[in-house]
Amino acid sequence: MSDGYSRGQKKKVACPCCKFLTIEAKGWYEICPVCRWEDSGQGDIGEPNHVTPTEARLNFATFGASEERRRSRVRAALPDEYPES
Repeated sequence: MSDGYSRGQKKKVACPCCKFLTIEAKGWYEICPVCRWEDSGQGDIGEPNHVTPTEARLNFATFGASEERRRSRVRAALPDEYPES
């Protein structure tokens, strides 16, 4: 039975900001290509992000990026990055 992933490809986890499946593992400082949130594993404000996760989610819903300064570097989610309902 196929799980939708190629052999050797790991299933990704949801970005804490946009909720798309773009992160390999929580807390590895990966930058989500959809919203540009850098996942440090921390839930509070500070480096590398300059807004709280709550503010980042509101920003993403409002203008499509975790922070205003990152708007020019976002991309649309790929079909396999949508969370399952």
